[in-house]
Amino acid sequence: MSEQLFRTCPESGLQFHKSAEWLMRANAVAAVVMLLIGGITALMVTLTRWPAVHLLPADRFYQLLTIHGINMLIYWIIFFEIAVLYFCSSTLLRVRLATPRLAWVAFFLMVAGAVVNNLSVLSGNSSVMMTSYVPMPADPNFYLGLILFAVGALIGCFIFLGTLVVAKEENTYEGSIPLVTFGALTACIIAIFTIAMGAVILIPTYLWSVGLISNIDPAMYRLVWWGFGHSSQQINVAAHVSVWYAIAAIVFGAKPLSEKVSRMAFLLYIFFLQLASAHHLLVDPGLSSTWKIFNTSYAMYLAVLASMVHGLTVPGSIEVAQRTKGLSRGLFEWLRKAPWGNPVFSGMFISLVGFGFIGGISGVVMGTEQINIIIHNTIYVPGHFHATVVLGTTLAFMSLTYFLIPVLFRRQVMFPVLAKWQPYLFGFGMGVFTLAMMGAGTLGVERRHWDMTFTDSLLSFDYPASAYTMMGIVGASGMAAIVGGAVFVLITVLSVFFGKRVGSDSAYGISTSRLMRAQPDPVAQGGHAAAGKWGFAAPGTFVFAIFFLTIFVIYYWVNWKYLASVWPMS
Repeated sequence: MSEQLFRTCPESGLQFHKSAEWLMRANAVAAVVMLLIGGITALMVTLTRWPAVHLLPADRFYQLLTIHGINMLIYWIIFFEIAVLYFCSSTLLRVRLATPRLAWVAFFLMVAGAVVNNLSVLSGNSSVMMTSYVPMPADPNFYLGLILFAVGALIGCFIFLGTLVVAKEENTYEGSIPLVTFGALTACIIAIFTIAMGAVILIPTYLWSVGLISNIDPAMYRLVWWGFGHSSQQINVAAHVSVWYAIAAIVFGAKPLSEKVSRMAFLLYIFFLQLASAHHLLVDPGLSSTWKIFNTSYAMYLAVLASMVHGLTVPGSIEVAQRTKGLSRGLFEWLRKAPWGNPVFSGMFISLVGFGFIGGISGVVMGTEQINIIIHNTIYVPGHFHATVVLGTTLAFMSLTYFLIPVLFRRQVMFPVLAKWQPYLFGFGMGVFTLAMMGAGTLGVERRHWDMTFTDSLLSFDYPASAYTMMGIVGASGMAAIVGGAVFVLITVLSVFFGKRVGSDSAYGISTSRLMRAQPDPVAQGGHAAAGKWGFAAPGTFVFAIFFLTIFVIYYWVNWKYLASVWPMS
């Protein structure tokens, strides 16, 4: 009977299935624990790459860099994304979660995998970093932990799909699934592909590490691994874009300018986004030039088109909603009078701008074959993916957390003034961090070397003074971002466990599909009337789009200018 109990949040109108609610809580808490571990190691890594500090010796640096990359890029994000999948299916569709007991099995598999993997790195035998390229071997438990975690995540994906089937059978929604749920479905489909690629390469690599397979071909490993490694970041893109749409509906009651176009953009992610991993393989033998050029041009452009659609329609929908409420003076009154003191909105909007302007533009430039070959092994690359995965995904998830604390955990957010400023500290700190990293990479600073001064090396190399300045800015801004992340963890943990209670634990009851549809929720049903001005429904967003394209063209031209200086052309 407990598996059929539901409660309705009086503030948001969202309805939570009791079993799904506890699973969302567990996955979200695990995610924050992984974020804390990743943040502590980020502190150590940043203080080492900062030339003036240079904290750690080489062996400890690579060990902590491995922990940092895996916990941040895999565990923190995927734990949170599983919670998002359950929210977007069970809660938004007002339906019981399919097989909650199996969902708990999946959760404990993920926890066990994360623990086993982290312990293997801490043992000192698995400092192979995120990419873990063969023939450099890691401890068998390193691969076993990843496999266990992947199996748990895969089960969670299938539970999400099963919940969609249950909702369809019980008629808990009409027509197509809501756009936010559709975006989560996109993330789920990419996740299944990604985990399949991980299984194809990690299982034989695990057997190789225990001595049951004599050899793993390095070129084959790189090709298949990047089907896992790069695609795992595309799960994040689909997930955080879904969060953007959800927050626009939650805060403003906004509806996409065109749901059909937004859904088509999500489909473009499925068809083309994973192919962009080719830019990691441009100098690998055995892959044809035709394949490399296709993936770093035509396929990538279609994936970029999808992100540009989302980057236009989310602020555009907010603008139209604001103008409908009377905030229609000039181009930007709708934006000036947005709730900038609400961390749910401010975090989301900084995430959108940072992901689009810094991550998006740098990603397109970096994906171009000729430019990529020059900058790929520089610190420009971490600058790019910190803009996408940290400034984009992590900040979007942080902003959603501020909404979920009172709605899902039924606790008031503690330290509201601190919470108000946290997205700015983290967002702007990380924004400067990524830009300085890309600037240092343009000057040639290496990507993974622990000491850019090459102290005591037989072959020394001197960078220009500006490179040291850039890396100093990386260190200082990185510290600001880390403080912002620590503030988020502090607020979240204290709010969840010690915040003032909202509502009652006994507010569960048996519900039917018809009763579930009685109260429309803002995420699934948000909408408004179109408001036109000067022939555009969202003229301010149109100006932003033109500004974005101008910056993109200028930056693209600058990079080709750099390229011409390396490869002189008469």
